[in-house]
Amino acid sequence: MPHRGGSLLVENIGELVTNTAYGEGGPLGIRRDVALLVEDGLVAWIGPGRDAPAADRRIDAEGAAVLPGFVDSHAHLVFAGDRAAEFAARMAGEPYTGGGIRTTVGATRAASDDELRATVRRLHAEALRQGTTTIEIKSGYGLTVADEARSLRIAAEVTGETTFLGAHVVPAEYADRPDDYVGLVCGPMLAAAAPYARWIDVFCERGAFDVDHTRAILTCGQAAGLGVRVHANQLGPGPGVQLGVELGAASVDHCTHLTDADVDALASSTTVATLLPGAEFSTRSPYPDARRLLDAGVTVALATDCNPGSSYTSSMPFCIALAVREMRMTPAEAVWAATAGGARALRRDDVGVLTPGARADLIVLDAPSHLHLAYRPGVPLIRQVLHNGAPQCRS
Repeated sequence: MPHRGGSLLVENIGELVTNTAYGEGGPLGIRRDVALLVEDGLVAWIGPGRDAPAADRRIDAEGAAVLPGFVDSHAHLVFAGDRAAEFAARMAGEPYTGGGIRTTVGATRAASDDELRATVRRLHAEALRQGTTTIEIKSGYGLTVADEARSLRIAAEVTGETTFLGAHVVPAEYADRPDDYVGLVCGPMLAAAAPYARWIDVFCERGAFDVDHTRAILTCGQAAGLGVRVHANQLGPGPGVQLGVELGAASVDHCTHLTDADVDALASSTTVATLLPGAEFSTRSPYPDARRLLDAGVTVALATDCNPGSSYTSSMPFCIALAVREMRMTPAEAVWAATAGGARALRRDDVGVLTPGARADLIVLDAPSHLHLAYRPGVPLIRQVLHNGAPQCRS
């Protein structure tokens, strides 16, 4: 829905999660029985309802909880086809190896721009209905110069948080020449992709890219002005986490298999550990130990990893519930990780919080407290979404 201008007052908020120090509830900064004023797409005022200024329009929260919109900092929405049969095989006992990525590469290369665009817009709208107001989208299913560039160009139509992932896997035509493929990624592919990307990412994992190739690609991306992200330590221990910290990555993602040295490196850095419990759910793999990271002082984010192979979900509420049930996070920690944590992973301070001057991205729950996101898993609790101050949907 387009922004209609003027001011908007969200009143009768029973519980407001601000993610600031100005409230109760630890890092959630909870304020109770308040109102929030939106002007020009930004939060303009928060305070007791009795003191609320006049506004052109009003939304009655009816005593419900209001949270910052979710920030999904890891998603792969540009693809064609699906891998439902692969999922069924895993549920029957076959292990996940990451090899199915090449199946999606073939389908994506064969798809038209309009077909890819339709998938991106469908999944983006699906995520928005579930409260995601900021989303990062990666390329990585084209793996040619032209297909990576068009993937990012299409992703950039719906988000400013685009990531060049030409180094997802080595495509079949380069299987015996991985050095040549790395040269392509660092040269013509990066040059074509960089105008449409904010970030660069590499899948640093066995069966994908080793530490030397990962370093070469990320360093070239940095030289082209892109920020660094890393897929790391998903399938087993490896060098990805510590390389990401060394290069000043905004985020290292997955972090399923960590040594004490990995945890120490994260704790002493500004790099966020982004955990993707949808992937463990869908692959029947061990979940990351979020409790270990949090207790060590690591900044943790949650994201969906929405992709057709290993985590075909766009639901941040589902990931919050998994994090609480399976990864030993408290409900408050999981909500913070899905909002302010995701913003940290994208190095953003204008989203993931509700404070004057922040973007007016917020969700109204059909529940009195943020606790219900984990307490009532699978229930559609997102009553209303505001993005840049404009109402988007109402269930």
